[in-house]
Amino acid sequence: MSRGRIILGVVIGLAAGAIVGILFAPDKGSTTRKNLIHKGETYIDDLKEKINSVLTDGRKRFEKVRESSSQAM
Repeated sequence: MSRGRIILGVVIGLAAGAIVGILFAPDKGSTTRKNLIHKGETYIDDLKEKINSVLTDGRKRFEKVRESSSQAM
């Protein structure tokens, strides 16, 4: 499974969770909105960390390939 599909799946899952949370929320609207904003910020921070991790891993792999190709020449 490609990383793009995984990230897309995470984003779709977050959106579905938010919609279900709104529909079944027992709290007042203002409280629900505050909770959603807080959870959304948390999810965004987690997603940013995962994206940075994937980018860092990709850069490391690129450098390894680059080093091995320069040594082969």
